[in-house]
Amino acid sequence: MAAVWQQVLAVDARYNAYRTPTFPQFRTQYIRRRSQLLRENAKCGFEPGLRRQYLRLRSQLLAQRYGPLSEQSSFRASSVRSSRTTLDRMEDFEEDPRAQGARGHRRSVSRGSYQLQAQMNRAVYDERPPGSLVPTSVAEASRAMAGDTTLSENYAFAGMHHIFDQHVDSAVPRLQFANDDKHLLACCSLDGTLSIMTLSSSPPRVKVSLKGHGGPVTDFAWSLSNDIIVSTSLDGTLRIWNTEDGRCIREVRDPESSELLCCTFQPMNNNLTVVGNSKHHLQVVNISTGKKVKGGSSKLTGRVLSLSFDAPGRILWAGDDRGSIFSFLFDMATGKLTKAKRLVVSEGSSICSISARSWISREARDPSLLVNACVNKLLLYRVADNDGTLQLKRSFPIQQGSQLVHSIFCPLMSFRQGACVVTGSEDGCVYFFDVERNTKAIVNKLQGHGGPVLDVSFNCDESLLASADSTGMVIIWRREQK
Repeated sequence: MAAVWQQVLAVDARYNAYRTPTFPQFRTQYIRRRSQLLRENAKCGFEPGLRRQYLRLRSQLLAQRYGPLSEQSSFRASSVRSSRTTLDRMEDFEEDPRAQGARGHRRSVSRGSYQLQAQMNRAVYDERPPGSLVPTSVAEASRAMAGDTTLSENYAFAGMHHIFDQHVDSAVPRLQFANDDKHLLACCSLDGTLSIMTLSSSPPRVKVSLKGHGGPVTDFAWSLSNDIIVSTSLDGTLRIWNTEDGRCIREVRDPESSELLCCTFQPMNNNLTVVGNSKHHLQVVNISTGKKVKGGSSKLTGRVLSLSFDAPGRILWAGDDRGSIFSFLFDMATGKLTKAKRLVVSEGSSICSISARSWISREARDPSLLVNACVNKLLLYRVADNDGTLQLKRSFPIQQGSQLVHSIFCPLMSFRQGACVVTGSEDGCVYFFDVERNTKAIVNKLQGHGGPVLDVSFNCDESLLASADSTGMVIIWRREQK
């Protein structure tokens, strides 16, 4: 029954960022001590029903006290501490979740369980007072961030805050705001460099350029503490960068000398990065040592173009250029990958973007996956079980037949009525879709790019949206003020 206490720790970690915001060292000590006590109590043999009841009540109390969290906040808090978490410290998660029951059984106590996630979401939702906002009537902070506006009003982005053109004439395939940050943005370019931009200055400016790759940069990822960035390139290297001074900390070469196409951090252990290459291989790399993790590799049917973990870091989805999405079970203790499921979205089409979300809105409380697949549609899937099985919920028409276009969930979508996703498009526009509307799902459409829009990113409070295109232009859009 130790898995129940691991879930308690996960719940505490999700809200840890709200504790003593001016003393981060205390938060670290708290979660370490909490982990120690929970492990000790798990050995005492308390009645299982009481443990489950405690987990349920603690989840509700924390949600009532702090309000619901955005997905980015959840990621950052659940890391149990920034990018310096090591494999050795992951010993807290030592039980095998599959030992708790047969695969596919609806277990309320399984570690990282999607059934448990949905049950916890519903438990908080179903017991709220009638007419209250998700998930409780006292989530004042969440209401304030959402602005008590309708979906259309909230996503009335129109004004251009700034335009960056330092990568002009070379496509900018990826851009992303730093975690839980309003004004720090990074992007990578096919010119072989990356840029970190600050939007708080007047005017906004490029803070530092990351130079060193010998070929086009295909992808990058922020660590949860925003102190490092990892990047992949067609030159066959993974590079780790210091975000303060732009210094390259380490270069890791692909052992097959193949082009590296995508990367992502393991959300619970930022020492581990997953990398996909052009020879169909997926590999877990320990960036502290620069070495591959034993058992942390697998092969797909095509070039690996996209990666995404679920919030607990238990399931990894990977998409290739043959139209397939694979799910992998990630062993938290060893970094081992186990192939679980495969879905063929469209034979021969490129799965160029995957985004995972544990809870979209109060109307859609099951874990979901947002996918761009070069089929002129944006696809929304429901995650059906602990193996990452996908079921198509709905699709939205966009222009995307060949370009590697990306999309995102809006970070605050679970705090209001409705739910919104944003995507680029080959027609040079940025589209906002309400996933709850059966008709006229387009909430907003932004025009201003001179080429296909390849990626979009929100800052943490949705006051700014960034978009990048194939001509190298990055536009910062400002939300209209009420």
